[in-house]
Amino acid sequence: MLINARHLADLTSAELPTMVKHSTVVWGVGSIEQHGPHLPLSVDLDIAAALCEAVAARLDNAYLAPAQTFGARSLPQSGGGLFYPGTLYLTGSTLIDYLQEIITGLAQLECSHLLIINGHYENEAFLFEAIDHCRQAGQLTHTRVSAFSWWSLVQTDWISQHIGPRFPGWHAEHAGLTETSLMLYLRPDVVRVERPVHDNPPLSGLYSHPADPDMTSNNGVLSSTLGSSMELGKALFEHVVEQVLKHATHQTT
Repeated sequence: MLINARHLADLTSAELPTMVKHSTVVWGVGSIEQHGPHLPLSVDLDIAAALCEAVAARLDNAYLAPAQTFGARSLPQSGGGLFYPGTLYLTGSTLIDYLQEIITGLAQLECSHLLIINGHYENEAFLFEAIDHCRQAGQLTHTRVSAFSWWSLVQTDWISQHIGPRFPGWHAEHAGLTETSLMLYLRPDVVRVERPVHDNPPLSGLYSHPADPDMTSNNGVLSSTLGSSMELGKALFEHVVEQVLKHATHQTT
């Protein structure tokens, strides 16, 4: 995977105004969150950052911004919750304020397009609200913003061809087949040998108190990792990059 993205943070202050103005800035938003016994805490950050780097390398006049490391609170139905150690998070109001400040700062560079790729399920609503706050405050006068979670661009036909009827829904793919495969492709050295299975993926959009972590997950894994492979991870990664580039190009025409 040859990547030659231009990094925003490599520029000097003197270079920044003329080089970044009218460009595309690509920014990843991730999290540090438990991903079962076989994947590292950095999954959501690693995937978002890798996608952003690949996209920035393939777009004309684009710069890669440093990815956001910490995200929203993990929830039982989409991330296993806080029952397992390692998840570091910001509260929703703090995260909205933080994202709004960074988006405002990036927009003030007068880039023509800010492309934000989210890698953490629970971030999405807070990210969208932060962008809307920026819009309402008049901070996006010179900048068009595209923001999405990477899985939102995965086509239904791709899921049918590569995963089939066993697909549990993206909320339950936490530490499952797709994330395990992506990590086998992107960072195989940090993927452990275990391949956990959870036969009863949780339903989306439900919150129950008290929660039983053994019902919603298997040691933090919400679905099945069986069938995960480097080859599947590469196919999914390239599919998402292709869809992002189509989206970005379509939005500029």
